[in-house]
Amino acid sequence: MPNRLPLTRDVKEIIDAGSMTAGRWAVVGLCFVIALLDGFDTQSIAFIGPAIAQDFKMNPADMTWVITASIIGMAIGAIGLGSFGDRFGRRKAIMIAIALFGAFSLAGAYATSPTQIIVLRFLIGLGMGGATPSVLALTGEYSTAPKRGLMITAVLLGLPAGAMLGGLIAASWLPVLGWRGIFLLGGALPLALLVVIYALLPESPAFLVSRNKAGDQDLARRLLGRMTGQIVPANVQIISPVQVEKGASIAGLFEARYRGVTLAISAIYLFNWIAWFLLLQWLPTALTTLGLEKAQAAYGTVTVNAAFIAMALPLSALLPKVDPRKLLTVMFMVGIAVAIGLGLAGDRWPVVFTLIALAGFGIGGQQLVLNYLIANAYPTQLRATATGWGIGIGRSGAIVGSAVGGQLLSGAGPSGYFMALAIPLALAAFATLTVRRTSSDGAAVPVASH
Repeated sequence: MPNRLPLTRDVKEIIDAGSMTAGRWAVVGLCFVIALLDGFDTQSIAFIGPAIAQDFKMNPADMTWVITASIIGMAIGAIGLGSFGDRFGRRKAIMIAIALFGAFSLAGAYATSPTQIIVLRFLIGLGMGGATPSVLALTGEYSTAPKRGLMITAVLLGLPAGAMLGGLIAASWLPVLGWRGIFLLGGALPLALLVVIYALLPESPAFLVSRNKAGDQDLARRLLGRMTGQIVPANVQIISPVQVEKGASIAGLFEARYRGVTLAISAIYLFNWIAWFLLLQWLPTALTTLGLEKAQAAYGTVTVNAAFIAMALPLSALLPKVDPRKLLTVMFMVGIAVAIGLGLAGDRWPVVFTLIALAGFGIGGQQLVLNYLIANAYPTQLRATATGWGIGIGRSGAIVGSAVGGQLLSGAGPSGYFMALAIPLALAAFATLTVRRTSSDGAAVPVASH
């Protein structure tokens, strides 16, 4: 009697089949709330910073260390906990990240020196940065193929939405609660959410199948059944066909198959975030230097963020239908044109604010496409690691962009500052051209892999 091969089904095909069920929506909703709290804590420091500086008699240089410590912590957290999520599970990585920024936010309320504030902001940053890779990976792995771009984008928008919420709450409640009260709130909310996550957030079936440990097949079947509403029979082995020699590690990103795309995506993240944070951190100062009142200059930041949010959902609808590489190239070309236009616009304010709105698409919007590109460029064993790596590299760019803006404004004036934005955007566009379209198995193929 001939041997019969066991029945197998690809976990990705099972996940992509069907529609967005209530179980899937619940996971995406929880991921959005996590991103919302992440964004809240990120932005609140900008509003409570002056009160902290006044209490501890800190000068602007000291406050720069507070802000920089957060960004460094977020970079390390994104890389470290992103890799942890690929090795030990999305759920565990998310819970550790939330516990970190919740506990250390509470500790911040009892800080007694500037040094403690700086150290605590670094530790809080580890948690804030560490949650994002696994949150985005889990969102992609619980979404159907047609809705994946939309779901990832919606969750990613939790970050700027939370930042706006953090600013509003800090501005309204700071006179009542004081900066220590804002720290308490920023710690209590994540820790309360941690209880909900422990009870309700499931692990990724794709991760369980890729890990291939005892009992994971049965758990993956149950989760897939809840996710799709379709029972996966016990005699069917669920497989993850794409295997990585050094999965769940940075080394896996640099295997021969992925080395080229990893280098390209790293460069895109680095130069895009240099341009984005150079714009975000110094735009009000540049507009004030051009002659706009300080109160009105603040609307520049509002405009660019509002435009970013407004175009995000329509853009996400395009993502499954277009080549991300071509879309990124177009966006960088728009960004370069915006930078040159701002450099030439002077104080023609209608033109200036129109171009600032376009910057939300041409300088900031690439972050949405990059996250979708990663979700399709790497197998599940590397997805959170790749997202964490990209965000970590991006945070390095954020530090550079935030640091050089003042020097550009002092040395080249507003016109030179705006035109300088075109340089990192052009470098990012060049890096984009080194990546070919995704291959049939979903992995992005580099032009030169060696």
